[in-house]
Amino acid sequence: MTGVTSIEAANAGYKTAPQRSGIDPDKNTDFGSVFDAAVNLVDETNTLQNKANAEQVKFALGLSDNTHDMMIALQKAKIALQYTSAIRSTCVQAYQTIMNMQI
Repeated sequence: MTGVTSIEAANAGYKTAPQRSGIDPDKNTDFGSVFDAAVNLVDETNTLQNKANAEQVKFALGLSDNTHDMMIALQKAKIALQYTSAIRSTCVQAYQTIMNMQI
């Protein structure tokens, strides 16, 4: 068994592996690009939630007997929602910190 040296190396073998699309702290980014990244995150979370719901409906109607795909879709949706919620909480906390600053 070969050793894996990074997350990118581990994800390289998977077609649907998440790609790191974060914001580089060394680059000077404007608010528009940060906002677009947040909107894309919400859209991706919504898409994963819809896929999970579709898998549940297919399983409930008997159109699919593969619980494995359904559970994977549900876990992806759950993790995406948790990540989106964590980002939201961080943004609210940053906003509150800025609002509490004295000028």
